[in-house]
Amino acid sequence: MVILPAIDIKDGDCVRLYKGAFDTVERVAEDYMETARGFEAAGAEWLHMVDLDGALYGEPRNKEIFIETAAGTALRVEVGGGIRDMKTAEEYLSAGIARVILGSAAVNSPEFVKEALKEYGGRVAIGIDAKDEMVMAQGWISDSKIHYIELAKRMRELGAEYIIYTDISKDGTLAGPNTAQLEALSGAVDCDIIASGGIKEIGDIKALKALGVYGAICGKSIYKGTLDLKKAIETAEG
Repeated sequence: MVILPAIDIKDGDCVRLYKGAFDTVERVAEDYMETARGFEAAGAEWLHMVDLDGALYGEPRNKEIFIETAAGTALRVEVGGGIRDMKTAEEYLSAGIARVILGSAAVNSPEFVKEALKEYGGRVAIGIDAKDEMVMAQGWISDSKIHYIELAKRMRELGAEYIIYTDISKDGTLAGPNTAQLEALSGAVDCDIIASGGIKEIGDIKALKALGVYGAICGKSIYKGTLDLKKAIETAEG
């Protein structure tokens, strides 16, 4: 299993949110590059980055930060937030970003998603963020009225290989991941599933590994010190 430490960017700062609410923004690190290099030193190979401003406004707002991080480390960087057209996806992927994440586009622009998957295959991940099992879009403020498993099946039909699943009610809470929903998702589609939201400690990493998911995104747990990244990576790989 792959561990992906997370850096969320808002107004150029490294922040975390509580259950995706923008009025709960908390700065968690001084410098994104220093933070990324710390993750790399701990043994991380991947880095999950989100443009929160981009997710909210529907266009990249912190693009240079992500490209600089990919260039300034050996980490494979995946980026989500505000990627709503081929031009933006191409700009990221041609500039050294390893994988782009399409979230709101999966709900609102399936033709774009189909084109991106056809062109870039495994360099595209689908971000499915759900509240009470229903998919949310536009920075988690718009209810799509689509069940998360239904959307996953639609995306698999379009060729999706990777799905990043977040239970919004767990995100930033350190309350443990929603293993029941992740298990249901894993049973419904044959994509590689990356779990996001709620991870707190090594026990959660062990539970996700036992579930057979491909990866786990860890953010707040690292910043708050409830999860040691090096030990998490060793546990995931062991």
